[in-house]
Amino acid sequence: MKLTELNLNPVAKVRESTNFTVREVKKVCKNIGPRPSASENEDKAQDYIIENCGKFADEVKKEPFTTAPRAFLSWPWVCAILMMVSTGLYIGAFFAQSALPEPALLAMRAVGLALNILCIFFIVFEFLLYKQVLDVFFKKRPSSNVVLTRKPKGEVKRRIVFAGHVDSSYEWRYTRLGGAKLLITVIVWAIICIAVSLVADILTLAVDLPEPIQLALVIAQGVCFVGVSVGYFFEDGKHPVDGANDNLTGVFASISVLQFLSFNNIELENTEVVAVSMGCEEAGLRGSKAFAKAHDYNDVETVCIAVDTLRDFAYMGVFNKDMSGTVKHDKQAVALLQKASQLAELDLPLKSVFFGSSDAAALTQGGMKAALLAAMDPAPARYYHTRLDTADNMDIRTVEKGVETLIHATLLFDEQGLRDSYEA
Repeated sequence: MKLTELNLNPVAKVRESTNFTVREVKKVCKNIGPRPSASENEDKAQDYIIENCGKFADEVKKEPFTTAPRAFLSWPWVCAILMMVSTGLYIGAFFAQSALPEPALLAMRAVGLALNILCIFFIVFEFLLYKQVLDVFFKKRPSSNVVLTRKPKGEVKRRIVFAGHVDSSYEWRYTRLGGAKLLITVIVWAIICIAVSLVADILTLAVDLPEPIQLALVIAQGVCFVGVSVGYFFEDGKHPVDGANDNLTGVFASISVLQFLSFNNIELENTEVVAVSMGCEEAGLRGSKAFAKAHDYNDVETVCIAVDTLRDFAYMGVFNKDMSGTVKHDKQAVALLQKASQLAELDLPLKSVFFGSSDAAALTQGGMKAALLAAMDPAPARYYHTRLDTADNMDIRTVEKGVETLIHATLLFDEQGLRDSYEA
């Protein structure tokens, strides 16, 4: 079944679902506001969705889980502290050569190197791979996912799941102050400083360096001390943002599929349609990890489509790689989204989340067939994780095309299921 084959005005009905999406984003921003991961406001938003969107579903579930919401983005300031101590030990050992015995100097340098390696470990495993290595040091709090399910007329033979995350981030200082250029400069500078510090630590421990080279490395470590300290101020933990685009657009675009089916009295024969409002994505995909753990979905053919930040039309794409390029999404899920975009007159290109991650990555890692639909400037845009991500900063055209793509994906999946390629 295609959208144009339904006995309705497709343009008007897609616009109706788009207006629903935009209106709900505005209501949550106005009446609830910022929603940090595992916060009271995140929970209020989930309850709002149950109360106001549950009518589109046959089954509504609030699935609780616990997590340490402040653990994930602690790595910038944790690493900043580790590296400042590391560089401080290196500089201190140099100037204390005449006052301390060699074993003590060696211990200082060895500890400095160990802290440097620990910093790199946290960056790789906590940020790049989204492993929960820092959670044990932070307080756990309750959060939840809200699952809205619309049943088919007959037996469930297929299932399509749409998901966005309801929580919003704390403000990123450098993005707010200088946009992408400052953010990238800070990140690159910090990475270079960590690398320089690591090389200096290893060389000093492994080789008896001439004094001029030692002095040069001490100066370099002094510069590195400043370079790594910027990480301590990366996130402003006192100022969460509205998160209208990232990612209330994804949440309500997902629910708009249920709204579309409900408002137009469309009952699919054998396809179950699910919309999930994930919690704690900004805390390191904690909600989608919990969802994947709670649902194996092996009973029938199932596809999961994560939806994130429908804001920048020129950058809209179907993402087949995620988690800084380390996770590859299911080729059939990707093919479904691409064909749906063609039906929406977009023909979206394949893209990769080359820095960071999305809920789709956790779903794929959890064994589900998943892909991601997103429209965000990867630079990133000035509104990303800043106070500019407000309801009056949405792009209606991007939201509308995102909603239309999801509706096409639903109808196409209902008709043909998952395939490597789709008919014209």
